[in-house]
Amino acid sequence: MISVDVALERVLAGCRPVAAEMVSLPAALGRVLAQDVAARVAHPPLDVSSMDGYAVRSADTQSVPAELKIIGQSAAGHPFDGVVGPGQAVRIFTGAALPAGADSVIMQEETEREGDVVRLLEAVKPNQFVRPRGLDFMPGQVGLTAGTIMGPRQIALAAAMNVPWLSVRRRPRIAVLSTGDEIAMPGEPMGPAQLASSNGPGLAALITVLGGEAVQLGIARDSHQSLSAMVAAASGCDLLVTSGGASVGDYDLVQDVLVEHGMKLDFWKIAMRPGKPLMFGALRNVPVLGLPGNPVAAMMCAYIFLVPMLRALLGLSGGLPVVPAVLTADIQANDARQDYVRADLRRATDGTLRATPLPRQDSAVVSGLAAATGLIIRPPHAPAATAGETIPAIALPEGF
Repeated sequence: MISVDVALERVLAGCRPVAAEMVSLPAALGRVLAQDVAARVAHPPLDVSSMDGYAVRSADTQSVPAELKIIGQSAAGHPFDGVVGPGQAVRIFTGAALPAGADSVIMQEETEREGDVVRLLEAVKPNQFVRPRGLDFMPGQVGLTAGTIMGPRQIALAAAMNVPWLSVRRRPRIAVLSTGDEIAMPGEPMGPAQLASSNGPGLAALITVLGGEAVQLGIARDSHQSLSAMVAAASGCDLLVTSGGASVGDYDLVQDVLVEHGMKLDFWKIAMRPGKPLMFGALRNVPVLGLPGNPVAAMMCAYIFLVPMLRALLGLSGGLPVVPAVLTADIQANDARQDYVRADLRRATDGTLRATPLPRQDSAVVSGLAAATGLIIRPPHAPAATAGETIPAIALPEGF
């Protein structure tokens, strides 16, 4: 068996970023930028007012009260096209262009108006309440860098930069193949010894959340013919993920069939709990990740391996972040395998992250996996830990 760290290093070495494609700005939500995005305009495009008030020459306000003649107004989208001269002012509104000749804005609360005359009660400094052209960004300035995940705030910035099309990584196509005579698709008629397949739907959902496109190949039965047909259907995908059939039983045929189809096996079995029978190889340059059939083990391995693999395909790095947490209960010493303990991870009133191991750690308990909000990491040969100790943990984000 190899360690989790060594296995992860080998897995990521086989992943290369997928090609880029151009998408419209609305379609870029959740996508990963493949190129930097530079502004096509200045923002704001002109010197503009940050207040409702009057555009004035600051030199006319040094002795107050001062009376100025109002010669027009400037509103957002409707600028004043004249020039402010000595003793003159222009009514101005927030976001409106500063008229030529004016160099500052006085708030309307600091004025009194009578007809076309405004009395200034306070002096102003040059550029007061003025947002200069390009305060936010100038044309050609990079506002979003390659590798950025486009959320609502990033979409808003790209729109402000007047960029209607973006170069993003295409969604990696991930083939998902479940195996085993003992499973059936949820809702299908099941025999007395069958289970509803949870691996396929769970893995497909995780792939979708991460920004990939899940290609559900269905369930392959425990026969060379069935497995061969479905493996062939994975052609054209960027990654093949299998679950089940990779152990040492008489019906565990996945590895043999994949090798027959040309897969070069890199490793099989890692020092991890749950998830010992993990397989990795390459089938005609397409990475193959073989997950255990046990539903909890399959998802644990997906969190540790599939997440960083898919991120690598998108040109990103890293997996789910490891954070320090304080144990709320004692944990016994660990053996030679790295253990991932399902836990309730939450913030205490003092701001510390608290980790409480869930009572049932059996790797077949899917309800426990759904209830977990984090994973406590127990390194190989870790000594017993007591309540109050700080240990490494993985926070499972909502939606994962």
